[in-house]
Amino acid sequence: MPWFGLGVFKAKEGEEVVSSVKAAIELGYRSIDTAAIYGNEEGVGRAVRESGVAREELFITTKVWNSEQGYESTLAAFDESMKKLGLNYLDLYLVHWPLPAVGKYKDTWRALEKLYKDGRVRAIGVSNFHVPHLKDLMADCEIKPMVNQVEYHPRLTQKELHEFCKENQIQLEAWSPLMQGQLLDEPVLAELGQKYGKSVAQVILRWDLQNEVVTIPKSVNPVRLKENADIFDFELTAEEMSLIDGLNEDRRVGPNPDEFNRE
Repeated sequence: MPWFGLGVFKAKEGEEVVSSVKAAIELGYRSIDTAAIYGNEEGVGRAVRESGVAREELFITTKVWNSEQGYESTLAAFDESMKKLGLNYLDLYLVHWPLPAVGKYKDTWRALEKLYKDGRVRAIGVSNFHVPHLKDLMADCEIKPMVNQVEYHPRLTQKELHEFCKENQIQLEAWSPLMQGQLLDEPVLAELGQKYGKSVAQVILRWDLQNEVVTIPKSVNPVRLKENADIFDFELTAEEMSLIDGLNEDRRVGPNPDEFNRE
């Protein structure tokens, strides 16, 4: 699984998502993250086919949406996603939200285990799962989640969750790593950017990588796509990493997974 990739949340189906995915692949991106609810799986699939890069060099992720949770409905949702993507196999399939009040994620997970055992997906995981959700799932599962994709940025460092995932060999992956642009005026980050000749976004994405968190910033702007990927030629010191850690306020831009139960 690449450490760095492209998220396509809110990228419009059609030319916008096709051109941004193709531009990203041309720039060297090898991981693309979509979801059934994004409504752009067809465009992602088209871009993959038109990119000229061999399928086995790319890492494609999608997710089962809340309304499709449950064993049979998840299997059907996977088939639908694969039809839209036009792929023979998937690299990573995720349960999009735990929906604790709905209580279907264990049945959903059984479907993911089947897909994995059948060789239709190379890795399975979850998204937006807190430690209690993971513990509950792992108490009954045959195959533990390989990835947990969560909201993660300097204002929401989720240390306890990160430690739990490390202890259980679950790879943490960040969505909304740039906090939807809300961190771009943060003085600590701006100062570090000046020191290294990098943007605030690049400093944040570098912090992700040094924390061993996979990151998938979203952009449809070719200039930003290039800038976001240009983070492998500098390194933050341990002191600078701690400074960024200190910006945590447990503040979210998305819903709290404990409370979000919309199907």
